[in-house]
Amino acid sequence: MNPEDKHAGKLFILSGPSGAGKGTICKELLAQTQVELSISMTTRNPRVGETDGVSYYFATKEEFLRKIDAGGFLEYAEVYGNYYGTPKEPVIEKLAAGIDVILEIDMQGALKVKENYPDGVFIFILPPSMAELRKRLTGRGTETAEAIEMRLGETLKELSYIDKYDYCVVNGKLEEAVARVKAITIAEHSKVTFTAEELISKYKEEV
Repeated sequence: MNPEDKHAGKLFILSGPSGAGKGTICKELLAQTQVELSISMTTRNPRVGETDGVSYYFATKEEFLRKIDAGGFLEYAEVYGNYYGTPKEPVIEKLAAGIDVILEIDMQGALKVKENYPDGVFIFILPPSMAELRKRLTGRGTETAEAIEMRLGETLKELSYIDKYDYCVVNGKLEEAVARVKAITIAEHSKVTFTAEELISKYKEEV
């Protein structure tokens, strides 16, 4: 045992309301750090430009259901007739190799991951205010006013689950939010993961 060892990698789960900017933060972390992205599996057909094993792991419905029965997902859901999920095996393999993995997912998926992998580090990304969130959602120009109001209502419900998370990062300025999440990934590797007896025994060996 070496107190400076990083041991296994860490699984970081980013979630938060639509428009909070978790996807952008995730992309910045992938560009600036050694963390690797968890790749989801889906039963939908590949779109133009998508590659199996890079964009998604593409599978048939039968293959997906067999994997569910085998307990092979950290989380999964059915959306409009297609299944989406986070395969457990590739994530666990990377963590065992000392590689940090990041998973960007909605809140329901994050809570499922917590059930199956409670050692994950759960980070909730918040907008600076509801007014700013409304501005961001409106600025996308992809949803009706009614849909935006529905999303804002969902956000208020999601806030009630904040105590299920380990950290909360407000994404007002992107650079600051990314820096905070990076700081969390670094600090997590400095957590005490050994007993005092183990540490004393190790140091006695070196005397």
